[in-house]
Amino acid sequence: MGSVSIDILHDVPPYIRVYKDGTIERLVGIEVVPATFDSVTGVTSKDITISPETGISARLYRPTLSDTKQKLPLVIYFHGGAFVIASPAEPKYHQSLNNLVSESNVIAVSVDYRLAPEHPLPTAFEDAFSALKWVSTHVSGGPESGTEEWLKENVDFNRVFVAGDSAGATIAHQLATRVGVKPDPDVLFKISGLILINPYFWGKDPIGAEKTDHFRKGMVDNWWKFVCPTDSEKGLDDPLINPFVDGAPDLSGLGCGRVIVTVSELDILRDRGWNYYEKLVKSKWEGKAEIMEIEGEDHVFHIFDPNGVKAVNMMKRLGTFINQQ
Repeated sequence: MGSVSIDILHDVPPYIRVYKDGTIERLVGIEVVPATFDSVTGVTSKDITISPETGISARLYRPTLSDTKQKLPLVIYFHGGAFVIASPAEPKYHQSLNNLVSESNVIAVSVDYRLAPEHPLPTAFEDAFSALKWVSTHVSGGPESGTEEWLKENVDFNRVFVAGDSAGATIAHQLATRVGVKPDPDVLFKISGLILINPYFWGKDPIGAEKTDHFRKGMVDNWWKFVCPTDSEKGLDDPLINPFVDGAPDLSGLGCGRVIVTVSELDILRDRGWNYYEKLVKSKWEGKAEIMEIEGEDHVFHIFDPNGVKAVNMMKRLGTFINQQ
């Protein structure tokens, strides 16, 4: 056992180990299921390539349609996993997206962005922006080059939502901030709403439960130091993970009209989610924000138990958020 531990360069429990010879061992989040028709929800999925050059791909979801030309909202989704594990094909994520698409009656693009440490941050954020621009190639009336029929035929590009859980919520926030602060001519639609599920925001100085939960504070500290090289002085207060530090874009520039944040009572990240919501509503941002707290649950509980009562109720709330006029 001693020789094995000596060979480990980085141990980031419970997710990943990196060995001195360069071998990367992911401990969880490596299972996959194929895209298919789900008989329980009536949702069909398929896998597509966004960028052959970088390997960015996505799993697309479409509910059963009453009309093949029916126009539905679009949800661009980013999975969690601390930037180091999981994928849209991971069984629990696949089930969760089936549930979201069925409940909300939307088209979904679940993006398979590149993971650290092979691709350290900010790669995931750049992949997200590339996915956004790829989606935009399907907008009718623009210089179209997109060929994905589900997007061309069934998406209402006046109702586009960016969503994610945990690290995926961080990506979603950064994406909405980027298009708000500096609009890109290649993005031909506006983001209607932002859905942040148990967002992974962090910082050097502890707040709330972080002040007493030293074990989990240290654990999350180590995750961030691993996925985002700290050769700069930013460290845990990098604006990529801490939206409240000097140098982070002001929340008033958030590029969407509505935001919903969900937090879980037992989650070490809970207080950061509340902080984000409170600072957003006090900022000069002119949109509408709401927050939902799930009692008695921990981080991304809906992924671990996608068909549980509280997960189903949360999906209903998100469906209401998406479909409200």
